[in-house]
Amino acid sequence: MGHAATGYGEALRRAVASNRVTPVIGVFDMLSASVAARHYDALFVSGFGLAASHYGLPDLGFIAWPDVVSFVQRLRLVFPRHHLLVDIDDGYVDPEVACHVVRSLEQVGASGVVLEDQRRPRRCGHVGGKQVLPLPEYLEKLGRVLDTRTDLFVVARTDATEEPEMLRRAAALAGTDADAVLVDGVPSVEVIRGVREAAGATPVVFNQIAGGRSPRLDLADLAGLGVDVAIYSTPCLFAAHAAIDDALVELKRRDGALPGGPVGVAESQALLARNTGDREVPVPRAARALSG
Repeated sequence: MGHAATGYGEALRRAVASNRVTPVIGVFDMLSASVAARHYDALFVSGFGLAASHYGLPDLGFIAWPDVVSFVQRLRLVFPRHHLLVDIDDGYVDPEVACHVVRSLEQVGASGVVLEDQRRPRRCGHVGGKQVLPLPEYLEKLGRVLDTRTDLFVVARTDATEEPEMLRRAAALAGTDADAVLVDGVPSVEVIRGVREAAGATPVVFNQIAGGRSPRLDLADLAGLGVDVAIYSTPCLFAAHAAIDDALVELKRRDGALPGGPVGVAESQALLARNTGDREVPVPRAARALSG
């Protein structure tokens, strides 16, 4: 990817400018990132996932920004060649804090951030009850973030819920120096087309989430609609949720006898060894036998 030569933000900018949709996979901890990084070049630090994994709380504005910076620092150490796009919610309320977070994230190697226009109390972009800041207030915050960044790729996001306001804000955000525009919770293909038109030449980001407001579309569909970046916020989180529950139900059904499975000590160690730069971590013969 050549990040060292161009900077992380510029590397992501080049990927987004390519002729294909860039998929960005939501991760919620280092293990989920280790798996996702084997399959995709771009990772998304999901606010939904971070709230769930770090605090055991819903995506309602509980996240403290130092936890985000710390997580991104760990990700960059292990994944020096991946794009890291970071959800910073509303910039943690104040423009001053938002700018400080942007400086901090650039320092630890983030590729980009997503900054939304919600007012507190904030919500996940795919649930009800969202409220947005007056557009001039958000544009001022966004402008200060854009002035603060040096290389960071900035996605301007609106959480407007009515179609006319979605399109009005998409056009306004596209008129700034933001690198891309995201309208979260887009309810239909027709509205995606409207957002694409409103954004003009500015790249468009689409976020879909299982059980959310937006239609489920594959990359070919999104390319046909003119979408440039596809964020998948929660497939890792929801897969873990289901798999852990299934594993414990099965353990209970077997009265505590461990079932066999595709992952044991050897497989887990082999995955994590890649994060140290080692090709293989020696595993005792007994552990290899038990993992089968």
